[in-house]
Amino acid sequence: MGLKEKFVNVLLEIGFEANKTDALWQDLEKAYSGKNRYYHNLTHLEEMIVQFEIYHSQLTFPLEVLYAIFYHDYIYKATSKENELKSTEFAISILPENAKINAALVFDMIEATKLHEHNRVEDINWLIDFDLKILSKEWKEYEVYFKQIRKEYKIYPDLLYNPGRKKALQHFLENEFIYQTQTFRTNFEKQARENIQREISQL
Repeated sequence: MGLKEKFVNVLLEIGFEANKTDALWQDLEKAYSGKNRYYHNLTHLEEMIVQFEIYHSQLTFPLEVLYAIFYHDYIYKATSKENELKSTEFAISILPENAKINAALVFDMIEATKLHEHNRVEDINWLIDFDLKILSKEWKEYEVYFKQIRKEYKIYPDLLYNPGRKKALQHFLENEFIYQTQTFRTNFEKQARENIQREISQL
């Protein structure tokens, strides 16, 4: 099943009218295919959904998690600090009146992808880990990822970008854990830390 089919299915399950799903997909596809979307694009969504499907049985609110995945980077500008809030507000604003979904939980889920901090709601921890799975890829793939991020911030010269990126990466290392679920900590924490340390050494 392709990304569009998965998107349409989740909208129908939530209660969107079938005749509105195509237009919503076109809007989503356009948003994630913007010319400056080198990393925060449809491929990122696909990779998160792979993780969602692997760990689906661990989730209490799978519908909310999947809807949040589709809209968590809907609005993305490298210069903005309100991407998550604006994405959240949009995702909530389009919900049908009698949506079969917990809108407040979706709000918290998308907002949580800004700071990636441990949450009392375990499904939010899973969503955060899906979002950060890229950090634990093999080095070659990780290298592609951080070069894509650099392109998204291309308006900034290295003089400004490198210290900012280094600070953000060091923040991950200063936390006791990068990942919020025990499963991801066990399987991916070590590789993620090694990748981050290696990237820092190159800045």
